[in-house]
Amino acid sequence: MIKYFSALYAGHVLEGDTIGFKGTPLDERRYSNERLASVFEISKDIAQHMERLGYDILWSAEHHFQREGYECIPNLSTWGVYLAQHTKRLKFGCAFNVLTMWHPIRLAEDFAVADILTNGRMIFGIGRGYHTREVETFGAPMLDDAANRELFEEQFEIIMKAFHEDAFTHNGKHYTLPPEVPYRGYTLKDITLVPRPIRRPVEVWQPIVSGTPRAFDFMAKHGIKGVMLGTAEQFIDQWIHAYQEANARHGRTLQLGENMALGLWSYLGDTHEQAKSKLQPIFEEHVKFAAPLGMLRYRQDQMQQLGPTGVARHIAAGVDYEDVLAKKAWIPATTAEMTDYLKDLERRYPGLEHIILGFPFGASTADFKDQLERFARDVMPKFRGRAVAAKS
Repeated sequence: MIKYFSALYAGHVLEGDTIGFKGTPLDERRYSNERLASVFEISKDIAQHMERLGYDILWSAEHHFQREGYECIPNLSTWGVYLAQHTKRLKFGCAFNVLTMWHPIRLAEDFAVADILTNGRMIFGIGRGYHTREVETFGAPMLDDAANRELFEEQFEIIMKAFHEDAFTHNGKHYTLPPEVPYRGYTLKDITLVPRPIRRPVEVWQPIVSGTPRAFDFMAKHGIKGVMLGTAEQFIDQWIHAYQEANARHGRTLQLGENMALGLWSYLGDTHEQAKSKLQPIFEEHVKFAAPLGMLRYRQDQMQQLGPTGVARHIAAGVDYEDVLAKKAWIPATTAEMTDYLKDLERRYPGLEHIILGFPFGASTADFKDQLERFARDVMPKFRGRAVAAKS
C-alpha cells in the first residue's frame, strides 16, 4: 500500500528560461557561478516546504560540470548535512551516488559522516553514471559499458564491507585494500572504516535503467531496492514482476512492488487539458537534455545521437508527446485523476509503498511548490487519511 510520498530535485537552476523545443538550445546555455550556486537555496526552500506539508524524503542526484544549469549538486552527503540543519524530520536520499566517480572508501566515509551528523536521515543510493563528460573525466570507463559495470560492482562490494565489517580486506581486479605495507612495526593486513554509519545494515537504492536480468540479479543478490522514473506503464509492470522473481531466486519473498519506488513526471491542473498544456514544454526540455545521452527515445530525430551505453529501453515510450502520455511515461492530471491512477497502482502492486514526484527541468521553484501543495492537500490524504499543514 502506498504510504510514503517524496520528491526528486536533481539540482536544476533554469526556471522557465526559454524552455522547450522552441527555446534556447541546451549547449548554448551558460550560467554564472552565482546562479549555479543557487541550487542550494532552492533545495532548502523545497525541503522546508516539503517538511511543512508532511512529505518523507527529498531525493537529489550527484552530477558534475553541468554549466548548462541542469544537475548542479556534486556531493550529496554534504548537501544532506546542510539541509538537515534547516529541517527537523525530512530525510535526504542519494539518487544516486555515482560509484565510478569515487574511490569507494572515500564515498563510504562521506556517507558515514553524513549519516551521523544528520542522525540517520540520509538514504544511500548507487548508480553507474551516464554522462561521459563526468565519468571519463574522473578516470573511469563510460564508453566501455562492460568495464563500467565491472568497476561499479567491485566498488559496491568494497563499500558494503566498509559499512558493515569491523575490519576488512579486499583483493580484486581494481583494488587491493589495504596494501601490505609496514605500519607501526607490523605489516598492514586489514583496515576499518572510521566512523561507520550509525544505521546498519545500510539501506541501498538503485535506479532501474535497462531492466536486464543481470541488473535484477545483482540487486536481488544484495537486497538493493529499486527506483523507476518516467517509465512507460508496460515496462513498470514488466520490471515489478522481474524484480519480484529475481528476489525469489535469492530466497526473498516479496509482494509485487515491494522494495520499489515509482517516480512520476507529472503536472496537476484544474483540468486535464490545462495540466497537459503546462507539462508539454517541460517534457520538451527533458527531451532536449536526455535524448542525446541515449536516455530516451521520444522522437525519431532524437535518435541520431546515442549515449555511450545505447538507448535505455525503459523510456522508449513513444514517438511524440501524445504517445508518451498515452503510455503514462508522463502524466498530466487533475487531482482526482491522479488519485485514481495511484489507487489502481495499489490494486495491481500491493507491495508498492513509495511515490516520488519529479521536479522537472525548467519548472520554477514556485510552480513546483504549488504542485507539492496540491498533491499534499488533495491526493495524499486519500492514502494517509489526514490533512496536510496549511500553506505558509
